[in-house]
Amino acid sequence: MSAEDNFRRAFERLKAGEPITISKNSLVSQNNVAREAGCDPSALKKSRHPALISEIQEWAKQHAPVKVSSERARSKPRRPEHRNLRIEFEMLKMERDSALSRLVEADAKIFDLTIENKRLHAQRKAPNVTVLRERRDT
Repeated sequence: MSAEDNFRRAFERLKAGEPITISKNSLVSQNNVAREAGCDPSALKKSRHPALISEIQEWAKQHAPVKVSSERARSKPRRPEHRNLRIEFEMLKMERDSALSRLVEADAKIFDLTIENKRLHAQRKAPNVTVLRERRDT
């Protein structure tokens, strides 16, 4: 049995999804065919087996897994919109903080005025007017 036959059988096993040496979910590639054949990847050279390498590359190209774009790539068109929303969010937070600060200041002022009002009521003297007789309506 020749080395090319060994590589071809490994290639067929990988295409069928039934490899013996490497894991079952491995992709078909030139290196994986060599590993499945039990050889070093450098043993499968284009100069020695040009037809087989062309077949492997063509098959791999046709059966390449669909590349799923990353979340980062999918969100790239929305980045300016997100940036604007982040800026608006920060502005709203600053507005909220300012409003809370004013509310706390107003509460403190109300408290101070309430205390001042109670103090002034306590200091108020009793009227020094004495009612001598009550007026009768006729």
